[in-house]
Amino acid sequence: MREWFEDGLRFSCTQCGNCCTGPPGAVWFTDEEAKAMAGKLCISVKDFYALYTRKIGTRWSLTENVLSGKYDCVFLDRDTKKPSCKLYEARPLQCRTWPFWSENLRSEQAWDRAKKDTPCAGMDAGKLIPATEIRIIRDQK
Repeated sequence: MREWFEDGLRFSCTQCGNCCTGPPGAVWFTDEEAKAMAGKLCISVKDFYALYTRKIGTRWSLTENVLSGKYDCVFLDRDTKKPSCKLYEARPLQCRTWPFWSENLRSEQAWDRAKKDTPCAGMDAGKLIPATEIRIIRDQK
């Protein structure tokens, strides 16, 4: 069966931070990603877990800061002229694979809803990502 995005999708991250805020949620990460994030912050992995994470069930998530009723990822930096990720180069897979998540790729309507709800200026803009690459990104999670 042909997927609706068979001709590819346009996406280019504008690093606006809009995908890093919104309703409460979870940003899952692995121990390897924790090591990379701790390294980027120049702190120990133990301190990273103590300062920036919370356990949800059996998994670890980054914490959130509540600002104006929105839940920002703890690493969303709003102190700069343009919001940005303090860990962009070391961000977790969940962040690196946005917006090519299964739930956003279920249908064109789901894609449009994610684009509107985020709102993500990079969706439907920038370079054309081929469907084969989208599937690889989607299936990493």
